[in-house]
Amino acid sequence: MDPCTLPTAERPLRLAEFDQLFATALRAQQRVSPTLLRWDLDPAALATARDLTARESQCCSFFTFTFHPSASALRLDVAVPSARAEILDALAARAAAGIRP
Repeated sequence: MDPCTLPTAERPLRLAEFDQLFATALRAQQRVSPTLLRWDLDPAALATARDLTARESQCCSFFTFTFHPSASALRLDVAVPSARAEILDALAARAAAGIRP
């Protein structure tokens, strides 16, 4: 199983970056399956989301982030192997707490 290599001291900072993305850009989320989460983001957040997910993929290679941008919407699919479903559960909970009303 691929471990997360992000240094422990940097993890709160990374979580804060995800929380900021959720608070400012997340419109909706859907749990497609136990290993697939779908976020609908503000299209203006594309560059920020790409940068954040690219850095997350470097330290946590078990994540697969797939972007589906359009002029009016930005869909981001987040997938993990079944052995990492609990991490996706935690990420979904954080995102749900940050969805704008």
